Amino acid sequence: MAILITALILGFMGSFHCAGMCGPIAIALPLHGNTVSQKIYGGTLYNLGRTLTYGIMGTVFGLLGQGIQLIGFQQKVSVIMGTLMIISVIFPALFKNQYRMDKSWFSFVGKLKSTIGKIFSIRSFSSLFFIGLLNGLLPCGLVYMAIAGAIGTGNVMLGTFYMVLFGLGTIPMMLSISLAGNVMSLAAREKINKLIPVLVVVVGIFFILRGLSLGIPYLSPPKQKIEQKFEKGLEKNTAELYKESIRIYWVKE
Repeated sequence: MAILITALILGFMGSFHCAGMCGPIAIALPLHGNTVSQKIYGGTLYNLGRTLTYGIMGTVFGLLGQGIQLIGFQQKVSVIMGTLMIISVIFPALFKNQYRMDKSWFSFVGKLKSTIGKIFSIRSFSSLFFIGLLNGLLPCGLVYMAIAGAIGTGNVMLGTFYMVLFGLGTIPMMLSISLAGNVMSLAAREKINKLIPVLVVVVGIFFILRGLSLGIPYLSPPKQKIEQKFEKGLEKNTAELYKESIRIYWVKE
């Protein structure tokens, strides 16, 4: 599906932005082992930890999107999420306070960073994975855009896949930074960063097209087709829950 491909591209292109924001963490990772293969393994575990956290977020927000669909906003949610993406680029001033935190959120982020700092002192493969898990929870505007995309999919599975693909897209750059330090010059990163807003707009257009149901294959399928697919998925989940309830009943008997 085209929407899922945009998640991978958003993650890959966005990783050049991540190089500036999260690069210091990636460079300072306590990679375990003496050989190159061990360091690659450790760096991969860190990035898979981040990706797992993104996947869990995708499940939660994909479920939210699916819930919105159930109350009759099956197509509108996709249009709304796409529109928000475009507005965030055209009118960035509206989102200039996106990182402003209340006391409780600020306290949570502070404790999160403190925990990550403590785990840094432990040189093991498992600690690298947990650093990645926690790092995925740190505030990030690009992740927020991906979350909007997960909601826009209107489906738990698609939302999960969307965020996982987003995370996988960031791995090549972030793993390279962990292994080789700053692998790209500041000037090159700045040039690529200028393309990220354009990419966000493109992704937003994809979601708007999907919600408008214009009958364009893959990009904007007819509304009837989307509803049939959604209903089949719902019927399948209902049937599975029914079978499970029957099984539990007979086990108790």
